[in-house]
Amino acid sequence: MFAVVRTGGKQYRVAAGDKIVVEKLGGEAGDSVTLSDVLLAGDGSDLKSVAGLTVAAEIVAQAKGEKVIVFKKRRRHNYRRKNGHRQNHTILKIVSIGDAA
Repeated sequence: MFAVVRTGGKQYRVAAGDKIVVEKLGGEAGDSVTLSDVLLAGDGSDLKSVAGLTVAAEIVAQAKGEKVIVFKKRRRHNYRRKNGHRQNHTILKIVSIGDAA
């Protein structure tokens, strides 16, 4: 069975046992998380009702993404600014897809 869930403004297609990298969620490694914003669910080519459906996940780790370089320059004004950014991520392992219980 698979589901499409929305978290952090993005959508992810998940199945039991999958690992996904999402925007930072609160919690420590080993904590359980419930993703309740399920947009679509199905089994093979059959679609299921998403009323009351939730996805249970476990936090594997809190990590940082790759460094992104932000470079600003204005021509002929001797203006240069270099800045870096590393986004915080949460790595989730999908435990099960099922009803809210």
